[in-house]
Amino acid sequence: MKPRLPSRESPRELAAAGAALLVVLLGAWWLLHRPAAPPKSAPAIAVDVVTASPADVPVYLEGLGTVQAFYTVTVTARVDGQIERVAFREGQDVKRGALLAQIDPRPYQAALGVAVAMRDKDKALLANARLDMERYEQLAPEDLASKQTVDTQKALIAQLTAQVKGDEASIDNARTQLDYTTITSPIDGRTGIRLVDPGNNVHATDTAGIVVVTQLEPISVISSLPEEDFIQLSSALARGSVAAVALSRDGREELDRGTVALIDNQIDQTTGTIRVKATLPNRERRLWPGEFVNVRLLAETRHQVLTIPAAALERGPDGLFAYLVQPDSTVAVAPVTAGEPVAGVVVIEKGLQAGDRVVTSNHYRLQPGARIRANAPANAATGGRPPLAGGNRGAAAEPAP
Repeated sequence: MKPRLPSRESPRELAAAGAALLVVLLGAWWLLHRPAAPPKSAPAIAVDVVTASPADVPVYLEGLGTVQAFYTVTVTARVDGQIERVAFREGQDVKRGALLAQIDPRPYQAALGVAVAMRDKDKALLANARLDMERYEQLAPEDLASKQTVDTQKALIAQLTAQVKGDEASIDNARTQLDYTTITSPIDGRTGIRLVDPGNNVHATDTAGIVVVTQLEPISVISSLPEEDFIQLSSALARGSVAAVALSRDGREELDRGTVALIDNQIDQTTGTIRVKATLPNRERRLWPGEFVNVRLLAETRHQVLTIPAAALERGPDGLFAYLVQPDSTVAVAPVTAGEPVAGVVVIEKGLQAGDRVVTSNHYRLQPGARIRANAPANAATGGRPPLAGGNRGAAAEPAP
């Protein structure tokens, strides 16, 4: 059998195969050398934006304080005797002079009667001695009464006069002792727990007392501050009254407002602190003696200084900075020098100008040059922080262009 020879391809077929190979090569070259498609732009990041603006910023000194009653009186008996009745209810508000307790007055009424009778007796003797003196003075010119008799009568009158004065003093003392049997409140205040029940004998030497009365309106707060704050607080007092605010232990709730009454006259060397006494009206009775509170003293108010919310600040390797909104809706890093936060707001000493807009949220998603989209102003007032005390608030955010 003869071997089969390969068939010859026609020129037309060879041309078609070459054209197909050329197309494949051109396609591969185009795929390798085609221009890259422009990258899609990253979506804008939604952030809160506020405007740096001038505002009045209070400067506070803060410390831990203890509430104390403005006046505290332990009401005790001033005479011995038996308690006939107790005229107050425990926890009752009483006025000055209100009856608290009554001691049996009969022994002291009797003593007063004896003193009055003794005075009347001595008055009668004095009146008779004066009549005798008049008779001796009439007889003396005729030598019917000796000079010694007249002098003796004068001495008797002086003696009886002094005796009457002593009797008057005894009456006053007896009346005072009788008044002491009626025990009244020396101040306006609130009674505490009753310490003596009716029927018990009390003595003037007792120290426990019958009841403790404390004045709650106004009330005092004693706080401690570092001795470094003395100059600043003393200067503030020299300018006028210094406002004091009592806050709850967590610092979130304001309990009452008042003024600083004084700085203690010495610094505690063992703790390096000064004691400051403030007086607060306490009309709502939200402060109670013995309570621990946080105290905030208004040392000064810095007027029309540049402020931004504390939420706008970030800390980097080189210090504090804020993301500054650019006209093209991108952000740039702006290093700043700022003071301590006050009620969610900080004072910018250097790095920003009035009218600059800064970002207060989503910092972790930002980097220099990132595009942003500002949220509605209602969501970006102060970065979620409470408004500045004293009526100052962070400027509302403005949407980026």
